[in-house]
Amino acid sequence: MFSVFLFSYCGSRMDEKGTYYALHLGGTNFRVLRVQLGGKGSGILVHKVERQPIPPYLMTSTSEDLFDFIADTLNQFIEKDGNSFDLPADERRQLGFTFSFPVRQTSANSGYLVKWTKEFSIKDLVGKVVTTCLEESLVKIGLDIRVATLVNDTVGTLALGHFHDEYTIAAVVIGTRTNACDVERTNAIIKYQGLLTNSGSMVVNMEWGNFWSSHLPKTSYGNDVDAESPNPYDQGFEKMISGMYLGDIVRRVLLRMAQ
Repeated sequence: MFSVFLFSYCGSRMDEKGTYYALHLGGTNFRVLRVQLGGKGSGILVHKVERQPIPPYLMTSTSEDLFDFIADTLNQFIEKDGNSFDLPADERRQLGFTFSFPVRQTSANSGYLVKWTKEFSIKDLVGKVVTTCLEESLVKIGLDIRVATLVNDTVGTLALGHFHDEYTIAAVVIGTRTNACDVERTNAIIKYQGLLTNSGSMVVNMEWGNFWSSHLPKTSYGNDVDAESPNPYDQGFEKMISGMYLGDIVRRVLLRMAQ
């Protein structure tokens, strides 16, 4: 059964102009970036990305430790810009937060964590609003920036595709993990119980890594990887095809051949 989480779909925003920051938390690396959009017809003028490995202990520590680390990394990134990207005095920096874990979305810029996947297991964050935790850490270090939107990496991929081509309607991520999303008519989404959006459409984040069926070609190697993982019997499809698990499956095949 697919786990379905819903995101409001606002239609085309190909005319966006300005400098924006973004964070991406979703795997063994944490990324922070800045993009400068030139408005309609200009696309992305400048982009800068820095990748920061996540210390393993933070994956099982506390929410405060994790978000303090994220906030400090973002602060250092912005300080490197110096005065080259100063905004007008009446404008705040805008931040997009890509949080690539199952979230129940409550608004465009907030949602609470449903459960962890991959190697993360920070128990005190489950059920909390992730953007609130981030904002608390940002306030703690005096960084004045507004979390404008919360998405996962699949929805972010769709947004980028839509920025370049307004007819983009689906996105798939196949990397450390795997997921997919697409644009659906709001009145056709059975699980959705909120108000209709102005556009009449919504992005459905399928979390298809959790798909599991007797029809999938499971092997003893994959079953062993699943049984010895931190979340057995969960994220079954993801464990069959994504980068986090394929290396271990190949290792087990080679070991069996050697034996």
